[in-house]
Amino acid sequence: MKTMLQRNIRDRFMEGLLVLSTIIVLLPLIIIIAHVIIHGIGALNWDFFTQELGSPSRALQGRPTGLVHTILGTLVVDFMALTIALPVGLGAGIMLSEYPDHKLNPVLRVMNDTLNGMPAILKGLLAFVLIVKPMGTFSGFSGGVALSFVMLPIIARTTESALMSIPWSIREAGLAIGLPRWRVVLSTVMPAARFGLVTGTLIAFARAAGEAAPLLFTSFGNNYLPNHWLGMILGPVDTLPQRLYSLAISPYSHWHNMGWAAAIVLLVFVMLTFATARFFTRQKF
Repeated sequence: MKTMLQRNIRDRFMEGLLVLSTIIVLLPLIIIIAHVIIHGIGALNWDFFTQELGSPSRALQGRPTGLVHTILGTLVVDFMALTIALPVGLGAGIMLSEYPDHKLNPVLRVMNDTLNGMPAILKGLLAFVLIVKPMGTFSGFSGGVALSFVMLPIIARTTESALMSIPWSIREAGLAIGLPRWRVVLSTVMPAARFGLVTGTLIAFARAAGEAAPLLFTSFGNNYLPNHWLGMILGPVDTLPQRLYSLAISPYSHWHNMGWAAAIVLLVFVMLTFATARFFTRQKF
């Protein structure tokens, strides 16, 4: 009886330590989210989602200002980056997982790990040298290339992990009926690993969506909505992370409030992406 009581006390004590550890981990996140919402909720209105920022005089004159061009630019640049990084990252992951003995794999793995560990600002400088300098102008396309460098190693690594989790018997079944190796990978292995592939892609997307440093050298920013949608691809374009930084260091209190509101929008965008990733992860089970 005494041993049972001592065991229950130890169980309760360890359970309390786990709860306390969880609260300690979540507390900074809760404080950050609460601080951002308290300071930025007042700036979220209809004008914020429908008007462009314009010049500083526009806010000083009391004219409506917003970040519609920033929100649209963020969507354009982020999805452009995903379009560039997804096929390359999937291809690299397939090579590492399905052809482990290929002579290029050691080099590919080192390059992938190097790119993953490289500071984001260096990826922006790389995109500046490859895209901005030859084009002679900042552009949304160069921003998409910079963010694709952020997504690519994450997609490659998660693709490799997802494919390696599939039993080899599934591959053998496809090969046994005479399918070529590439067809087995595309028709049997990848569909079986689809939840892991989607989750890895969404995690990479959310990781790149919050990066500001690479965009300072590439998309650069713009206070106005382009007259044509091509202007968001071939010309300077605004994005939420870069605009948040610009508003934070501005001397205008109105812009500071809009910066907090931009942080709310970016936070919601990233949290929805991670929630979607969690949804697909749970669907696996």
